[in-house]
Amino acid sequence: MKEVDLIVHGASQVLTMEPSLSNAPEGDLDAREVGAISGGALAIGGGRIADVGTEERILDTHRAAGTIDADGGVVGPGFVDPHTHAVFAGSRHLEFGMRMRGATYLEILAAGGGIHSTVAATRAASIGDLVASALPRLDRALRFGVTTMEIKSGYGLDAETEIRMLEAVRHLNGRQPIRLVPTFLGAHVVPEEYADRRDRYVDLLVSDVIPEIARRGLAAACDVFLDRGAFDAGEARAILEAWLAYGLRPKIHAGQFTDLGGPELVAELNGLSADHLEVISDRGVEAMAAAGVTAVLLPGAAFSLRDEFPNGRRLADSGVRVALATDDNPGSSRTENLPLMASMGAARMGLTCAEAWRGVTANAAAALGLEDDAGRLVPGLRADLSILRIPDFRSLIYHFGVNHTAAVIVGGVVAAQGIAS
Repeated sequence: MKEVDLIVHGASQVLTMEPSLSNAPEGDLDAREVGAISGGALAIGGGRIADVGTEERILDTHRAAGTIDADGGVVGPGFVDPHTHAVFAGSRHLEFGMRMRGATYLEILAAGGGIHSTVAATRAASIGDLVASALPRLDRALRFGVTTMEIKSGYGLDAETEIRMLEAVRHLNGRQPIRLVPTFLGAHVVPEEYADRRDRYVDLLVSDVIPEIARRGLAAACDVFLDRGAFDAGEARAILEAWLAYGLRPKIHAGQFTDLGGPELVAELNGLSADHLEVISDRGVEAMAAAGVTAVLLPGAAFSLRDEFPNGRRLADSGVRVALATDDNPGSSRTENLPLMASMGAARMGLTCAEAWRGVTANAAAALGLEDDAGRLVPGLRADLSILRIPDFRSLIYHFGVNHTAAVIVGGVVAAQGIAS
């Protein structure tokens, strides 16, 4: 018998995200694509997955100091949210109400709303303020089963506040269980004080802010919002190439409103992901597929803004890896409910149930460069998993808007339990 720390048993299904491990019938394509093991179990040791297979085999070959009974539920990888802005100050609920009454973006800006109101509030917040306001958001995400999350800066738009936001993410990594992946988004929009000298702001990012962030190891990636009203292709290239000089990989916000060639640019630069993609050309799709760039789709933003949903089916059929994220932010997608994004991905964006599941696990991990350590339940990977009180993995997509999470394990340790009713 092999000694391990923990065995999780009693599951109707264990979702490994490895099709070769599935014992599902050949005709059940969704179950095979998510690597479902009916009657599965897994063994955990040293914070990592030691073994996964049928319950009979796991219990016959391993002895554990502790056990967890999944009580007939589904055990899946901890969810990965690959695009959030969860560190910010202030609220824009009044702006949301204005938008629902038909106010335009310019009217909201004139009334003191829009991103610049969040920038003002965030610049006025201390690290302690930012940490305190983010903790409840992260706790809600954890209780939905999220174990890894990207958090972008981008509401400072000056050197001091952008660095303070990333420092807040570093503090948060030690204050709660979710593994946080920081991304620098100083190129979110041009700040008001640089409106007539935007080249100076790009120079500030390239010459001062990026070198300092890289030197201090405050971010794992750099993002640019390449779209109408934000940055153009030349500016985006300059910023991302400055980041590449430090050996770090880029990401890009692209095609939310207009297609300015963002997918092609990030593919050329060997980037991790292109995010949004409500508008994308055939050439952009082909470039992403050829370069292995992950598409991170944000159904919450399209839902909240009453926009067209991105076409996930088109991307998946073209060989692009598709991930789904909450885009949790104060202006356009105020939610921590990642399973709901999976339901939207299937019902409104053309994905299958298996593709939606992969979109919040394995593919989402790839969008963060963590495909070898998150998003799958296979030996050697970190033991991040969720136990869901559902009879079949498709129930997560089908029974939407409800929190089905019974327990969350992060790094082999129970981080939350007793959640689902």
